[in-house]
Amino acid sequence: MKKKHRAFLKWAGGKYALSDVINTMLPKGNRLVEPFVGAGSVFLNSDYDEYLLSDINQDLINLYRILQRTPDKFIADARRLFSPENNQSESYYQFRKEFNASTDPYFRSLIFLYMNRHGYNGLCRYNKSGGYNVPFGKYKRPYFPEAELNFFAEKASKAVFICDGYRQTFAHAKSGDVIYCDPPYVPLSKTASFTSYSGNGFGLDEQADLANAAEEVTNKRNISVLISNHDTIWTRKIYEHAKKQRSIEVSRTISQKANKRNKVSELLVLY
Repeated sequence: MKKKHRAFLKWAGGKYALSDVINTMLPKGNRLVEPFVGAGSVFLNSDYDEYLLSDINQDLINLYRILQRTPDKFIADARRLFSPENNQSESYYQFRKEFNASTDPYFRSLIFLYMNRHGYNGLCRYNKSGGYNVPFGKYKRPYFPEAELNFFAEKASKAVFICDGYRQTFAHAKSGDVIYCDPPYVPLSKTASFTSYSGNGFGLDEQADLANAAEEVTNKRNISVLISNHDTIWTRKIYEHAKKQRSIEVSRTISQKANKRNKVSELLVLY
């Protein structure tokens, strides 16, 4: 059995657990295009010759590009931040303040990784003015993902990273490509609308537009599109023109308390 690879970032809605199922539904193709790459679990656990990986989060894409270009330097510099003295709220909030004041991509990439592992629940969240605002996480010993960083950097030789919206990313797709979309999910309840991780709300209009974009691109060109989302009456409706739908039960892993992690149904649709 093939070894599964974890992403080096913690990520709300990360696809590590689902990557096997997703792989069984992903069609063959030369290149996988991901408009919502997130932590990259599908990229890390699939096997295409090339990848076009996009996300609206500029910090995320800068980090990936830097790791792709100078992995050894970046990993060595990042490792130094994972020390007992930096695992304290004062240090964390000072780093967060410096991150929000900085425009240097390299510095921001280092601190982004540090905050991802030291911040609350591995969340990635910005306020309205673009400031990173995740609180300190109080972990005993945050894990430094050295092996995961190295594997990502190695596999990144097959990838091009861009910071763009899903419509612009779809425009880059060409005949023979496969597109996998993992958008911020439709909320299961009114209180669960955690969709603004990039500072750009992804509401119901965007959800419906993404389904339209998938339909358009598959009708006009030789491109397949796979989308994952919560399995709800509403998502079933917007994806009604997909040629294949599959529902699966998955455990939620974003809650800090394991006993609060309920199973929910997810929908995978193929156009």
